[in-house]
Amino acid sequence: MEEETERPELSIVLPAHNEGARVGAVVREIRALFPEAEVIVVDDASTDETPEEARAAGATVLRHPYNKGNGAAVKTGLRHARGEKIVLMDADGQHRPADIPRLLAALEEYDLVIGARDPSTQASLARRLGNAAFNALATYLTGRPIPDLTSGFRAARGDALREFIHLLPNGYSYPTTTTLAFLKAGYSVAFVPIQSAPRQGGKSGVRLLQDGVRFVLIILRIVTLFTPLRVFFPVSVVLFFLSCLSAGYTMLIAERRLHIPNSAALLFTMSIIVFLIGLVSEQIAMLRFERKE
Repeated sequence: MEEETERPELSIVLPAHNEGARVGAVVREIRALFPEAEVIVVDDASTDETPEEARAAGATVLRHPYNKGNGAAVKTGLRHARGEKIVLMDADGQHRPADIPRLLAALEEYDLVIGARDPSTQASLARRLGNAAFNALATYLTGRPIPDLTSGFRAARGDALREFIHLLPNGYSYPTTTTLAFLKAGYSVAFVPIQSAPRQGGKSGVRLLQDGVRFVLIILRIVTLFTPLRVFFPVSVVLFFLSCLSAGYTMLIAERRLHIPNSAALLFTMSIIVFLIGLVSEQIAMLRFERKE
């Protein structure tokens, strides 16, 4: 009975969809490195031999009855993972199990450790430029340098990671959400450089334009959820600056008399309203962290 209730120290969760040609080798390599770890492969309704290959390699397989998305598979794995530490990684061979010990070593000091990929390992120039833009935006909004926002290879303290399951989307942007949520919640986050292998066969499910817009919206949603003034205050400043320009142009150039135009008054009013909304939102966001004893 004690063995059934004993909590493992490490759980490794791999979301998988049609990765039958690769998942077995990945699981076997993980098993060789961490024979005592709980290895969970969440099969997102694959149409190939993914569940059979994962099970034969020694993983516990959880299967979705229909395709729900990469993020949904991660959430399923997190709900079933019992480890005090949890590693999330892809099942397609891009992430090297040999890098897991490096992430776990940093996890002794941090709450979330992310495998930061070298930009040269990105699939295309457009993907590299897109990720660089996301990293820059997230760095500004969080006030913390973020070298790789979208890496799915990460290790975290299980209890902290489970706090944010309800925030995770069902699509491919769960890395973005967890990174920003940990940072804005005040957890310690580290980035460990890794080399990501090229994807072996198959096609990436990430669509650059559509998922890019979704990533930006998720960044804004998470940041406004935790620190809304990071978004509202710059907008308020821009509106205030535009109101001053409008008033200055009217008084000094257009009419050359003391007269505040309606456009300037409207922009000034909007700047005050946006700032007050951000201030109230900031107070509401702070209530999220008030916990009962």
